[in-house]
Amino acid sequence: MGTSVGATNAVISKDPKLQIQRFHGLRPSGSVPWSRRVHVMPVSSSNSSLVTATATPVKPDISAEPKRSKVEIFKEHSNFIRYPLNEELLNENPNINEAATQLIKFHGSYQQTNRDERGSKSYQFMLRTKNPCGKVPNKLYLAMDDLADEFGIGTLRLTTRQTFQLHGILKKNLKTVMSTIIKNMGSTLGACGDLNRNVLAPAAPFTSKGYVFAQETADNIAALLTPQSGFYYDMWVDGEKIMSAEEPPEVVKARNDNSHGTNFPDSPEPIYGTQFLPRKFKVAVTVPGDNSVDILTNDIGVVVVSDADGEPQGFNIYVGGGMGRTHRVENTFPRLGEPLGFVPKEDILYAVKAIVVTQRENGRRDERRYSRMKYLISSWGIEKFRSVVEQYYGKKFEPFRELPEWEFKSYLGWHEQGDGGLFCGLHVDNGRIGGKMKSTLRELIEKYNLSVRLTPNQNIILCDIRRAWRRPITTALAQAGLVLPRYVDPLNLTAMACPALPLCPLAITEAERGIPDLLKRVRAVFDKVGLKYNESVVIRVTGCPNGCARPYMAELGLVGDGPNSYQIWLGGTPNQTSLARTFMNKVKIHDLEKVFEPLFYTWKYKRQANESFGDFTNRMGFERLHEIVEKWEGPVEAPARFNLRLFADKKTFEAMDELARLQNKNAHQLAMEVIRNYVAAQQNGKAE
Repeated sequence: MGTSVGATNAVISKDPKLQIQRFHGLRPSGSVPWSRRVHVMPVSSSNSSLVTATATPVKPDISAEPKRSKVEIFKEHSNFIRYPLNEELLNENPNINEAATQLIKFHGSYQQTNRDERGSKSYQFMLRTKNPCGKVPNKLYLAMDDLADEFGIGTLRLTTRQTFQLHGILKKNLKTVMSTIIKNMGSTLGACGDLNRNVLAPAAPFTSKGYVFAQETADNIAALLTPQSGFYYDMWVDGEKIMSAEEPPEVVKARNDNSHGTNFPDSPEPIYGTQFLPRKFKVAVTVPGDNSVDILTNDIGVVVVSDADGEPQGFNIYVGGGMGRTHRVENTFPRLGEPLGFVPKEDILYAVKAIVVTQRENGRRDERRYSRMKYLISSWGIEKFRSVVEQYYGKKFEPFRELPEWEFKSYLGWHEQGDGGLFCGLHVDNGRIGGKMKSTLRELIEKYNLSVRLTPNQNIILCDIRRAWRRPITTALAQAGLVLPRYVDPLNLTAMACPALPLCPLAITEAERGIPDLLKRVRAVFDKVGLKYNESVVIRVTGCPNGCARPYMAELGLVGDGPNSYQIWLGGTPNQTSLARTFMNKVKIHDLEKVFEPLFYTWKYKRQANESFGDFTNRMGFERLHEIVEKWEGPVEAPARFNLRLFADKKTFEAMDELARLQNKNAHQLAMEVIRNYVAAQQNGKAE
């Protein structure tokens, strides 16, 4: 079986003379083209389930090199993601050069500037951790909390991929921060860059077989696709091996297997080679029905399939999801994953590897905006894609197994783990932990030696809680504004926003800083048109079209489309299985009510029984909704509103006001929520 280009490059690059030639873009005489790829032969028409892959000889180079993006050149010349970052980190400049800026992403960091500051640029770095399944050991949480205060901006940010982000790290402190994370059971390796990102799985620490198996599989996929060349540890801990835990033997076996031409022999990176992947790559694993991970938005979605006794038998695999796009470039688009097939449980690592290699060998490397796997599948079609993957897998995929309906699960509030312990899911507005919330969480996590899970909805779960601890923990959390979900506005519970301004260089307008006010305005419109307090829509806001908060799956998505304006997307569903579509462009922030009010009023009075806002907008059609918005002159009859005087004394008001501020509300709003929940609880009690 022949080898592909990365394998050839890895062999050649051992010669120092040839390394220099490659750095300057020269090809040694008589060598094969750098752009060589594995060619797959058509699948046999026989009924055999075995598939073989072969590499065809490369013809003499008689044409110009295929066009490659600048980042591809940086990767090739980097000595496996080391140079020139290693030199840039040693100089006195507050920033790093263009090549190093691209390479440091593979180490889990982005160079940023504070865009609120005028004058000379204020350079700093964002670090993102890698936490498969969102698992955070007690020791790592406490270290991250310390680092945020000592070297960051004093806050921890929870991401939509179950990781932490630290903002505001200065270049001179990078090595100290990175080494501290590594020495406290953490990592940032591969949290960014052109390789597999953090692998998602349901964050709930259930002990049932399906959930445990899903999380173990996510851990194994993360290990399989972790870079092997040592560049990360060379850079940040001088090559010291900190983590001594051995990998599962099945992971090592799958990574080293080259039965079907997937690997680069003799390369420090057997799966990635010198060029790694064309772009970022995202994987999620879950159990049937649990769509806490937005399964269809990933390059690979893996679903555990169990028998009637709950024993895992194998996996359904989706492929081709992805959120990123570019405004008004029609051939960039968000896309949902589609079924690829079923594999037995012992084959999952080989199937995932085959899919990754198919993207590695065929994904575009000339234009990065088209380099995600979703564009390869859209171009080829799922049948051709499946055929090529099968040749790297060595087998045919079995038919996709039937699955139940998907349901979004937040895991907020108190739950049984299944082992006698409890866990408590806490809503964190936009994932930003700071102030009293941050200090209280630290105290509890340290005092009770709790482990932590991060969710794909920017929330946090405290795990392994004894029953006797429930009351004191609940009291302490409430005093810090981390109240039970029934006391949080339903609009906030499912809302998400990306960080955007002031630090993200891609942001066009506000997201995280703007969404608290935006949600209050939506609530005011709900009140005005007569929607009940417990009704909600999934709202997601991003500062640019890259889709970091997955706005294209929202019932109401707002995507930065210019200074102080948004593109409005409608049509996602509460269970995250439908793609939203563009409804309006460049709507100014101060004009949002002109769109929201007619849409929500019409939803209230024209919807079918139990019809969600997303389903309603899809049924009505955008043409009709546009007409309603354009002709809107206000509600026919404004619903009656009742104002209650809630506070009889100053002391009660001040106490309520302090609690409300922790939740980005005023005292009246919080008091009304408490009263509504109390009345609802009393009514439910009578009904029972």
